[in-house]
Amino acid sequence: MSTGEEIRLGRLFDGGNAVVVAVDHGLYNGPRPGFEDLGPIVARMGAADAILLSPGMAPRVASVFEHRGAPAMMVRLNWGTQYATQWDYRESRSVPMIPAAQAAALGADVVLVGMSIRTGSEAVDAENVAQVAACVAEKRLVGLPIVGEVYPAGHEDLPPEERHEQIAIGCRIVAELGVDLVKTFHTGERFPEIVRSTPVPVLALGAKKTPREVDALELAATAVRDGARGVVFGRNVVGARSPERFLDALQDVVKRGLDPAAAARKHDLA
Repeated sequence: MSTGEEIRLGRLFDGGNAVVVAVDHGLYNGPRPGFEDLGPIVARMGAADAILLSPGMAPRVASVFEHRGAPAMMVRLNWGTQYATQWDYRESRSVPMIPAAQAAALGADVVLVGMSIRTGSEAVDAENVAQVAACVAEKRLVGLPIVGEVYPAGHEDLPPEERHEQIAIGCRIVAELGVDLVKTFHTGERFPEIVRSTPVPVLALGAKKTPREVDALELAATAVRDGARGVVFGRNVVGARSPERFLDALQDVVKRGLDPAAAARKHDLA
């Protein structure tokens, strides 16, 4: 790992766990409720350690990242059909959007590449793996850390054991390809096995909006208890009654180990 990568990773974790807010949903799903105008949304996320963006939105919210102590900018490098859930795509085919050097020019401190495997096509699987390898090679040239997002094809339809197996294998594959972090789903009781067999830090993603805000805090607490080095939450932050209060509660749970119910009471959450 280069000095630049080490410095940027050190700032992201700052000696503890990381809380990342994802606001890149429009890249796949269009203007979802709550994500229509990203400027005011991102401006409310100053307490996050990083904010995950699509490349086209980075210049539109640049002012949020222009001051000392601002969140790190995390930029997604590829686009995959597996995320466009509204169209029921099945191939989980990915294409590159921008190279890491262009992300760095936008102001990125960290980049992210998504990967799906077991798509049903050996050719598509190989293409998706090759894309991760290419992104890793590019990020090394510019000194940016890279997150490998492991997102199983059709994950919502998979039985829990199969979903866990695919994620476990996928996490090891992206680590073997050279990513510095992994972002993926918490798989339940066996998630600690994934953490132990993945030789880079794992961040748990939040997925769907939970019925209650305390439910999202409990998901975060469980992930950290099971070995995750932090979380990447989107809808559960943006869709909260008060995103700022929820983000403060999430920081208490993820970084300081506060009980989710206590954090919810402290910050007046539902």
